[in-house]
Amino acid sequence: MELEETPAPVDPEVRAYVCSLVSALGGTGTDEDGRYVLGDDALACLKDLKRWLKLYDEKANRLDVARCLAEANLVEGDLLEILGAWPEEATGDRVKAKIALACLELLVPLTWPIEKSDTQLTVNHHRHIPYIQLAQTSYKRAMLESQSKTILRTAVRIGLPSIAIPMSHRTARDEGIIKIIVYLFRNLSIISTSGEGKEGPTSRSATIEAFHHQDVLALILTICSNIGEDFNTQDVVILELLFHLLKGVNVETLFMDESQLKKNGSNELGALLAKEKNMHRSYAKHAPSRHNRFGTMIWVKRDEPGHVSTVSGQYGLTDKQHTFSKMDQSKRWNKPKQRTRDVEKANNRFDVPVSLTNNATTHLRSFVEEFLDSSFNPLFNHIRRAIEREADRVLELHTSQFFYLISWFLEAERVRRRKKQEAEKKKKNNKIAETFEADSFSLIANVLTQGTLVLLNRFMQDRLDMKVWYDLNAGTRCFTQILLIIQDMAGSSLEEDQEIAENIQNRIFYEETTHDRILAILRGYKDQGFGYLDSCTELSHVFLRMLERYSRENVDLQVRSKRRARKQKKAAAVRRGDADADDDAESEVNDVAEAERVSKERKFDFNRFALKFTTQACIDSFVKFLKFYNDLSTEQLKRAHRFFYRVAFKQEISLMLFRIDYFALFYRIIKGPDPLDRASPVYAEWEELVRQLVKRMTRKLKERPVLAVEMLFSKIPSTVFFLENGYEKQMVSSRPRAPATLEVKGAMTREEQIGVAVAVLYEQQHDAVDWVMKVVSTAASERQSWEAASATSRAENDSITENDEQEPKAPSIVVHPDTEERRIAIFKDAKLRLLMTLSGFERLGIDDEPNATWIIPSSLSARQLHETHEAIQKHSVNPTMEYGAEDPIPAEEMLRRKPTASARRAEYDDDSEGNGIVSDGDDDFLFPAGGPTNTGPLTAAAALERLKKKRRKRRTSTASDDGGVGALDDETLERRREAREAADLEKRKKIKSDEFIYDSEDDVEADRIFFEKEESRRKGQAKKVMEVLRAGMVDRKKKRKSDDEDDEVKQKSKKKQRIVQSESESEDDGDLQFPGGSSAPRIQELELGSQSGEEEDTPPSTALEDAPQEKILRDISSNVQATENDGMSSKSSFPAATGGEVDDEDDEDEPVLLPSRRRQRAALMFESDSE
Repeated sequence: MELEETPAPVDPEVRAYVCSLVSALGGTGTDEDGRYVLGDDALACLKDLKRWLKLYDEKANRLDVARCLAEANLVEGDLLEILGAWPEEATGDRVKAKIALACLELLVPLTWPIEKSDTQLTVNHHRHIPYIQLAQTSYKRAMLESQSKTILRTAVRIGLPSIAIPMSHRTARDEGIIKIIVYLFRNLSIISTSGEGKEGPTSRSATIEAFHHQDVLALILTICSNIGEDFNTQDVVILELLFHLLKGVNVETLFMDESQLKKNGSNELGALLAKEKNMHRSYAKHAPSRHNRFGTMIWVKRDEPGHVSTVSGQYGLTDKQHTFSKMDQSKRWNKPKQRTRDVEKANNRFDVPVSLTNNATTHLRSFVEEFLDSSFNPLFNHIRRAIEREADRVLELHTSQFFYLISWFLEAERVRRRKKQEAEKKKKNNKIAETFEADSFSLIANVLTQGTLVLLNRFMQDRLDMKVWYDLNAGTRCFTQILLIIQDMAGSSLEEDQEIAENIQNRIFYEETTHDRILAILRGYKDQGFGYLDSCTELSHVFLRMLERYSRENVDLQVRSKRRARKQKKAAAVRRGDADADDDAESEVNDVAEAERVSKERKFDFNRFALKFTTQACIDSFVKFLKFYNDLSTEQLKRAHRFFYRVAFKQEISLMLFRIDYFALFYRIIKGPDPLDRASPVYAEWEELVRQLVKRMTRKLKERPVLAVEMLFSKIPSTVFFLENGYEKQMVSSRPRAPATLEVKGAMTREEQIGVAVAVLYEQQHDAVDWVMKVVSTAASERQSWEAASATSRAENDSITENDEQEPKAPSIVVHPDTEERRIAIFKDAKLRLLMTLSGFERLGIDDEPNATWIIPSSLSARQLHETHEAIQKHSVNPTMEYGAEDPIPAEEMLRRKPTASARRAEYDDDSEGNGIVSDGDDDFLFPAGGPTNTGPLTAAAALERLKKKRRKRRTSTASDDGGVGALDDETLERRREAREAADLEKRKKIKSDEFIYDSEDDVEADRIFFEKEESRRKGQAKKVMEVLRAGMVDRKKKRKSDDEDDEVKQKSKKKQRIVQSESESEDDGDLQFPGGSSAPRIQELELGSQSGEEEDTPPSTALEDAPQEKILRDISSNVQATENDGMSSKSSFPAATGGEVDDEDDEDEPVLLPSRRRQRAALMFESDSE
């Protein structure tokens, strides 16, 4: 039986071509004393090999050529020999320089890390990747160990001529050379062997030492310090190089000197020995003796009948607890592991600790100090700008590396400052103290700007939403270190640093979204790993502590809440209505912006915020963190202790910790098995915390026995409230609110508005339109029946008189929804409510009542209801979905919210004293205007004629001012406005208000003289009035006797009228003014004389046509007599001219007034005493 031949991993033809090129490159010979000798066409062979790698491997997505070169030992046997044979003094040899550069061009792709996802891997990749990765490790080992050949220094020497050229004068070839060198160093830093230890040939320590001795670290510092000036595109490559050099390095250990390192090493050894001793102590309590070393197996009966469990060993015979513990140890639960989407590649893991040798620690510490002093700000500022503008060279992994390195260097700066302070206390002058600038935070200022904080917040929120946990871990570490640096700045002795820290804290704590994000990160932990758990618990711990301190110092701390702003904006839009959107609001832009900003702010309450960290999810995260108590440092144990202390005693919600599994963990920490070391600095604090929790739990069990059951489960807020108070929390349900009232835009008829409402409801709620149409049709039939019955009833009953009551109205028709969904829609659907309102329906009750009754009012007749039904039916058959010919508008956009009445705001308001009245010289008057003056009623014809005269006058003046052409210019309008203001000002100055005229009691004699004059004046005036009236009656009788004497009567009446008017000109006014400025009731404006041509047609005055003249004369005579008797009467009382009763005994001698020629006021005026 023949065995099948295994296919070759590489095509033989490809292997033959590649091997022939490698052979032609050169080799060692015996005649050259073992020295490497280049072939005749070495440079061409190197270019051909580069072409094979590019065209075959990269283009075809294969690794065959790289596999052949690894098997042919090209790197160690040829390339490194060529680079090592180029001496430093032969730098000017251009041929050797070209060959050395060609070697570097091959080394970069051969050492490039292979990073492909599972979906990108092919059979070819699975066949070659393990072999190539081993070959890359050997490449790195060969380059690092060849100290005599200084391969890395040679690579630096190749790039120095291009680096020395200014960036503005460099060619593309120069930029490519610099990029090749940096990429080579980046590749070497990435290549590593897991489990090699800190002293392996390819370990991190060996890499750092080789970089230090061969001037690679110096080149990195040069490029970083001049980034942005002499270097531009190399920033992200340097970022990757620094990331792979520094990831996992403990900053605390890095800044220890030799004595501290020795002490720390001895402390670590002592800690391990103490831990082993503690384990032996707990085991020795129940360790078997030489007399009981025989095998033991026991059966433990379970609750199920016939089921038993076996426990082997005498350890299970000690007591019941140890038996159950032995059973638990023997249990195995293969929990199904969920496949996580975010599987970070091993090269990018930064939460794996790395140990360094003493020499590597010293070299790396010097490099970090020089980097912080000269290169930190330029590099990270340049990379941040590249990330913000999304440059093509920036990849997704660069952002997480960027934030991780920021966190690492900020922690290094904090530790360096602390070590400096400790050194100053001890009066030691070490290297750290010499190079440290006291109280200076300017070296790291560029990562504390607002731009960095915005970028970090956006990065964290984006990664949290996408659940990319490793990137989020880098963001949380960075945010934590920024907070700690700000805390150190706040405690600085410089006021400038304190002010900067205050401003940064204000910006961070002002955004409520930041608070919610911290809370979501802690709540969202499930199984993301210990590194993520450590970073999220540290962030929440630091954030809570700093926020508590800051809120205590700033009592009036304000935070901006976006959710609150959205609610207020929505409510304001509902109150304002869509109609306001059409108004011109350019003058109110600043006011609206200020109102929006204020609406987003609210006062911060720390206790309310801290309560959010007492939820079950947050507590579970810290409990999972505490389960690693044996591996936690003192600082981490303190962090967990402070959190549980805050929950139980500061927030007084210890009920959240009353769970059996929590107490089992607390008991194991204190009592064991496997307890916390008693020599730990935090053991006493944990012991006291657990003791107080147990005490509270037992006390609460006595008060609430039901807690024994609730300790098995997680607790929701309602359960906590019941256990705390003993009764259920009363929930008050909020009343539903009615939607905003809609209306149709524009001037449309009711039928057209119904068409718009039907079109809006047609597509999705056609059944609602049918229901409204059915209700209207039924109501029309019912109303028509009622009207017919009412007409028949009126025809049968003919005894209705004019004094009977009004005809009875039709009864209102109640609208009943056909389904429960319809009832809800009637309350919540604003569009359906609009159609019902347009159909004539009316709603009874308050607006927010869900069960309010809708009726069809009695005012709607059957004809109107039929018209409404026809309109709805017409538009439901052929709805109009768009309105407008040129630019059609959808029917949905024809609706808007109906504006509601809102309180008027003052146009200007400030905090000035007074009542807000602004005085400006002439605007202050002694008397404000009183009430309107009653000038008598105008007939419709007179009012129309007056309006026409005003319009003709305005038109004439406009034509005369403007020349009859065009509109008024600004100067004319301004002149007219000033004239109107001057006229109004003059009018207001003439006002004499009765509100400010009052009796004066200062001079009694003056009052007596004044009233005597008024009395004599009234008497004379009354006599003159009687003479006029008598003369009028005589003239009327003469007119009846003879029409020929009419002209003589006219002349006499005119003469008497002039006499009365001339003697009454001394009076101020013809009306009696009462307080308030309104006219006093008059007897009548006597009309004397008549116009020519109208003597026979003019009717008598309506005010006196029903009152006998002799009656009025008698009343005036009696009033004058009474005035003479009283002496000091203040007012004369007259009976109403148009009302009251008149004696019938003088009816036959009724006087008749003359027809009026012209309306004039008679001199009948009685002024008050106060005037």
